[in-house]
Amino acid sequence: MKKLITTCKAIMVTIVLTMMSTNVQAQEVHGWPGNYGGVMLQAFYWDSYNGATKWKKLTAQADELCQFFNLIWIPQSGKSTNNPSMGYDPLYWFPDGNQVSYASSFGNEEELRTMIQAFKARGTGTIGDVVINHRGNVSNWVDFPAETYGGKTYQLKSTDICKDDDGGKTKQWADQNHYSLSNNNDQGEGWDGMRDLDHQSTNVQDNVKAYLKMLLQDLGYIGFRYDMVKGYPASYTGMYNKSAGVEYSVGEYWDGTQAIRNWIDGTKMQDGSDWWPTSAAFDFQFKYVVNNAANNGNWSNLNKQNQGNWPLVYSNYDSGNYRRWAITFIENHDTELRPDGSSNGPLTKDTLAANAYLLAMPGTPCVFMKHWLDCKQDIKSMIDVRKAAGIHNQSVYTLAPTTNYCIVFSGEETNLNNRKLMAVVGKGNYTNNYFVKVLEGYHYSYWLNKTMNTAWIDRSSGKYPDAFNVKVSAVSSQTTQLVYTTNGTNPTSASTKIASGGTIKISNFPTTLKVGLLINGNVSGVVTRTYEKEEKEVYVLPDFVHGQEGMYAYFEAPSNWKSPINVWAWNETDATDNIYETTWPGIASQKDISYVGDYNGHKVYLWKNSTQYTPTKIIFNDGAFQTSDLDFVNGGYYTDEGCVAGIAAITTQYEQKTDNRWYNINGQVLNGQPTQKGIYINNGKKVVIK
Repeated sequence: MKKLITTCKAIMVTIVLTMMSTNVQAQEVHGWPGNYGGVMLQAFYWDSYNGATKWKKLTAQADELCQFFNLIWIPQSGKSTNNPSMGYDPLYWFPDGNQVSYASSFGNEEELRTMIQAFKARGTGTIGDVVINHRGNVSNWVDFPAETYGGKTYQLKSTDICKDDDGGKTKQWADQNHYSLSNNNDQGEGWDGMRDLDHQSTNVQDNVKAYLKMLLQDLGYIGFRYDMVKGYPASYTGMYNKSAGVEYSVGEYWDGTQAIRNWIDGTKMQDGSDWWPTSAAFDFQFKYVVNNAANNGNWSNLNKQNQGNWPLVYSNYDSGNYRRWAITFIENHDTELRPDGSSNGPLTKDTLAANAYLLAMPGTPCVFMKHWLDCKQDIKSMIDVRKAAGIHNQSVYTLAPTTNYCIVFSGEETNLNNRKLMAVVGKGNYTNNYFVKVLEGYHYSYWLNKTMNTAWIDRSSGKYPDAFNVKVSAVSSQTTQLVYTTNGTNPTSASTKIASGGTIKISNFPTTLKVGLLINGNVSGVVTRTYEKEEKEVYVLPDFVHGQEGMYAYFEAPSNWKSPINVWAWNETDATDNIYETTWPGIASQKDISYVGDYNGHKVYLWKNSTQYTPTKIIFNDGAFQTSDLDFVNGGYYTDEGCVAGIAAITTQYEQKTDNRWYNINGQVLNGQPTQKGIYINNGKKVVIK
């Protein structure tokens, strides 16, 4: 949920031993695994229920996502009070099996279970967003749903609400309507708008414990991301995690490093004779240090404090003793620039360099979904390098910063020249005789130590739409010669030879590329990549869609959207916030946008721009649901996923009724009748070849 950054201060939390359940069996719960080399994905962004992160859409991406990510964090999955919702206004906690209580804006219960199992089958765990600081009501200020699960009914009562909830407004209403609240005030920060729960209540504790066990044992989650943990003492998180026996837990404690560390300490529970944290925490100050460097173009800021705070993962803070419990990130759904223009400390440039730094450092990195979608090929390769170098959440690192760039040496060895990974972020050329450059992009490069004695391929395995080149490298001090095959067989000394730094064209699919070092007639350090063809999805346009004069676009609204449909469009290069100079949600139907027909159960609208402005971005919305910020394409045909086809280039072909030539969707003349699947123009009409 969206929050304001509070003043960084230490908040000491006392663990209340009496809250520990006496029947909880002793088990090892250390909050986050040590020496953990996994990478996490935040698989959503604000309002992404309109985009690529519905449960069904994430399931369709499982093969690709699980190849690179060990953990995938998704939004709170129960039905919320509002619709649509990102899940931070929870109403239901338990599934009812009827696709009702788990019908969220991201999908229903069946789709959720299918997605979690799809990830699990591929070796990737799902992290659930747990929102237990507050909860929504059914019909009035204090009534919570009664939920029957596993033969038992769970229900919170009005007496489970903090006495000072909503600044005293809840108590005022309760007194007037003859309800009683808890006798206890909120023990943490309050949040207006929903009922803050009193975690001192035994009933609240019992409901939460049952809820968390259900998430793990029934729905199949592997861990929790706790929302707004500043709302209640850390000791409750410790108690709940101990009860659930969860291995992966991370709390959102948005504050300075010492306060975050105090919260981690506050989650400690006894394990034998020792006390251990039961949860990790997001390293907010890591995000802000990266902001200070990337946004200002001064990479020496990576080795400076942010307002007196070293990141939790840094060696400067307690000698790095807390980096095991540090979940690093550079952007999330609260800090990003949202569709409505709000933000809270967003990263404004050098996304690639920032991610390269994130993935070269210790801690458990959490990649933001928008960055993944925008920079997928680079991030894939960065993760490949990180894992090959064996970087984990407790790895050693050293920074060598300058204004123009910063060098990161990561690995286990004390000697910098023996560290496995060297990353350079920023501008400028750099060389090092102990490392070989294996990957580079805009303002970043990755280097592996020559002692690794391995071949390297700079493109990850996966599906690709067209032919491409890969760069191969010999990560060795003994040779610059490599051998390779493209048929899946192991290369030998007689295989095709190529020099380190050379390129191989991949034009046939599927291709299994194997590259190895050739040293004294022997082949070693073989690396394998498998490349498959990514079939381009062709969207069949409805017959009533035609080219128009001027500036226009079509929009196919999802079936759950309501009329009128609104358009919010703007130009990023000038001061025009909205071309209609109006307020959100923009211009509505019957002005410049009109309904033109039904297609596959969806209503289709035509937007014709009557203003003098040329937009670069556009959002379609119905006042409740909306698309993300979409690039404006004149003549584009849009769904809630974006522009799926363009028809502006073929406008004139509708007027040339006697033209017997065949054209593709971009208006290019073809050599005879096409044989490939797709949409074509012939005699002024659209023709779909299946």
